[in-house]
Amino acid sequence: MTDHDYMRRAIELAKKGVGWTSPNPLVGAVIVKEGKIIGEGWHECYGQWHAERNALASLQESAKGATIYVTLEPCCHQGKTPPCTEAILEHQLARVVIGSRDPNPMVAGKGAAFLRQAGLQVDEDFMREECDKLNPVFFHYIITKTPYVVMKYAMTADGKIATRTGASKWITGEKSREEVQYMRHQYRGIMVGIGTVLADDPMLNVRLSNKRSPVRIICDSRLRIPLDSQICQTAKEYSTIVACAEDPCRKKEALEGLGIEVVCCPNGQGRVDLVQLMNHLGKQGIDSILLEGGGTLNDSALQQGIVQRVMVFLAPKLFGGEMAQTPVAGSGVELPAESALLQLVDIRQLEGDLLLEYEVIKQMK
Repeated sequence: MTDHDYMRRAIELAKKGVGWTSPNPLVGAVIVKEGKIIGEGWHECYGQWHAERNALASLQESAKGATIYVTLEPCCHQGKTPPCTEAILEHQLARVVIGSRDPNPMVAGKGAAFLRQAGLQVDEDFMREECDKLNPVFFHYIITKTPYVVMKYAMTADGKIATRTGASKWITGEKSREEVQYMRHQYRGIMVGIGTVLADDPMLNVRLSNKRSPVRIICDSRLRIPLDSQICQTAKEYSTIVACAEDPCRKKEALEGLGIEVVCCPNGQGRVDLVQLMNHLGKQGIDSILLEGGGTLNDSALQQGIVQRVMVFLAPKLFGGEMAQTPVAGSGVELPAESALLQLVDIRQLEGDLLLEYEVIKQMK
């Protein structure tokens, strides 16, 4: 096996932490001695041991003189767990191969420098592009202190998210719907508009076993959410935030009595200021949001520039009709040059559907 093989294994291990580590990054580590893997580990859950310490804890023999392959620069500061650099020194490893650089100011270059000063061989940026793909959420959050927002919607081949009557169940097949449940587990929050709540009365939880449900975030400018809705009635079971643009005390008190956090983020025009809301959520440690909005909320999110990624489930169906709903409502841009610009980063087939994944590389003007 080669250095590339060992780092690929570390990347696969890191992915085991999806949905559990936020707001920490996904990290995997592999320890190799004399051409044999003698230890493996990954960051399994926020607040628990980091990947390097888990790998060292799995050792069946001494790691003296060994090499550790780690997808992200080892930490050198005391957080919820002790520094990983100290554990590496304690076990007398000789070489550290690092994939991604950590932009966290408490780490950024310090971990690698500390290990070099201690006499270890440190190789940085090894398979960096592949390792960086593990943590777009962490990199965005640690730099901006705001959530990484993924806009997700399902549409027909003619670009409709519902028929002219508003019917939308089901556009996609069962495999796509299962993938959505996994995505809800992957991101820390899920956000919809009040229109979705009034039309569908959703739960917005994860219906897969042994997965984590996200924090539910409802954009509801005038606090129209019914107190008997599933969202309200399950707020003590699933963390829930309602963002409004007005502050009618009686309704707010009723919602808070049900266990809902009410946040007032007015934009001065009677709507929720999404930028202000993102700042608030970031301070609460919500590092990522799956935006499952309808056309109106999607339009607002794009107009206010909060979307980093777009996930499109494309179904082999045609609804037709001028009155059928589209993924992004509003008045739209006047010229093609004003559009949001996307870059395709992945495409997968889910039975009869396609899942298109785009990175937003230019915001809508």
